[in-house]
Amino acid sequence: MPEEDRNGRLILVGAPLGNPGDASQRMRDALAAADVVAAEDTRRLGRLARDLDITVAGRIVSYFEGNEERRTPELVEALREGALVALVTDGGMPSVSDPGYRLVRAALDAGLPVTAAPGPSAVTTALALSGLPTDRFCFEGFLPRAPGARRSRLAALAGEERTQVFFEAPHRLTAMLADLAAAFGADRPAAVCRELTKTYEEVLRRPLGALAEWAAAGEPKGEITVVVAGAPPASATRPPDEALRTEVADLEAAGSSRRDAIAMVAERYGVRRREVYAIVHGPGQ
Repeated sequence: MPEEDRNGRLILVGAPLGNPGDASQRMRDALAAADVVAAEDTRRLGRLARDLDITVAGRIVSYFEGNEERRTPELVEALREGALVALVTDGGMPSVSDPGYRLVRAALDAGLPVTAAPGPSAVTTALALSGLPTDRFCFEGFLPRAPGARRSRLAALAGEERTQVFFEAPHRLTAMLADLAAAFGADRPAAVCRELTKTYEEVLRRPLGALAEWAAAGEPKGEITVVVAGAPPASATRPPDEALRTEVADLEAAGSSRRDAIAMVAERYGVRRREVYAIVHGPGQ
């Protein structure tokens, strides 16, 4: 028998974000037929199977951030032995800010077939609901957790003209929105999409400054996706030196380091960083 006929297959299974009614027939078939189901959370998989009234007859193993490195070789070996391995995460497509990329890469490197049973995606669902332009967008996933690294990343993104989609944990949302407002401008249109497809789904469409105030006034909970409008095309008119100096000072007052504030202002107006630096550190400063 040819080697390729003896190998199994890895199938990435797109799971509902919250509403079991969004499960596809291919997802049901894949979970029911798999020899091995690798699940980010085995208890959630059990609840989903009950909601869908399907029986997962294959061996169920956990596959999450903490054990990916150890478990990947085991799953690749199962594929070599001819198993159909289904990979499912808590919601959406595996490997999109979820466990899965390591296994996909390992399977491909081993010459093993990989396919997908596509399902819902928080990225495109939030984008469509945001009311912001959808013709061109970029997905940034989770920003760095450390404040300095997060602000530096946002400084680099401030001039991006495509709509941007982010994921964020609820306990970091307030700080994230404050940094977004400082980096992109408080008036930049945005949307916070919370608990998509679930009972308490909520989509707030407001400028970044207003969203930062909303988050600071409460304790947002649940799965959160943030969508932010792209930067307007760079103006051909360079602002006066005093205006650039003032914007840097305002960003510093909001918590940014001077280095990050200079980078944000330079990006926003298409001015070289060293030029803004010279203005900020000019005579009398």
